[in-house]
Amino acid sequence: MALDLAVIGGTGVYRLAALEDVESRSFQTPYGAPSGPVRIGRLGGARVAFLARHGEGHALPPHRVNYRANLHALHQAGARRVLALNTVGGITEAYGPRVLACPDQLIDYTWGRASTFWDGEGEPLHVDFGQPYSPQLRGKVLAAARAAGIEVVDGGCYGATQGPRLETNAEIARMRRDGCDLVGMTGMPEAALARELGLEYACLAIVANWAAGCGDAAEITLEEVLENVAAASAGLPQLIQALLQAG
Repeated sequence: MALDLAVIGGTGVYRLAALEDVESRSFQTPYGAPSGPVRIGRLGGARVAFLARHGEGHALPPHRVNYRANLHALHQAGARRVLALNTVGGITEAYGPRVLACPDQLIDYTWGRASTFWDGEGEPLHVDFGQPYSPQLRGKVLAAARAAGIEVVDGGCYGATQGPRLETNAEIARMRRDGCDLVGMTGMPEAALARELGLEYACLAIVANWAAGCGDAAEITLEEVLENVAAASAGLPQLIQALLQAG
């Protein structure tokens, strides 16, 4: 049975409290086990799935997440569109702490991650990735934010780094020169894998802190990150409900 929406939660977002009548489903995929159970429930009458990218106890660092298994499990569950919540650092002025943004571009700085479902059998997958986020779903997310009265920055470039360490000042300066507005560790290969599966996929980036050398950046603490994520995420249930109501 198709889902109305699947949501992938990032750092600080380990569940959707608004989900009702929740059932937990465990999936095995050709690529191993996903990060945890897929929680499927009802939100405003719609059927929604939630998966915590890092595991519900945040046991998985970004480079150890089994992105292929996660996307495949959501696809098995009936997902056709995916809203990815990604906790990020802000690089440019409009993307300070506690900002929500819906980026439209992506640069991949990761390495060594399983980045395609193609494992050497059959025809290689050469998906069109010029627009890494689905324009139609992005538009609906932005419209839902407006309907819910939640400010979301439209656009921006997400730079995906390897992690788990944070970046140096020089690395962030290079990313700024490359055109990045946001920096995170989980944007890829997740977006490309969603494209290979034919899923609509959009990112809602939650800015937790200034990136190294940006804004009034000081030493970044986990406490600060979680406080900013909680504040920025407060309106997510209303935004998601507005997205579901729009169809």
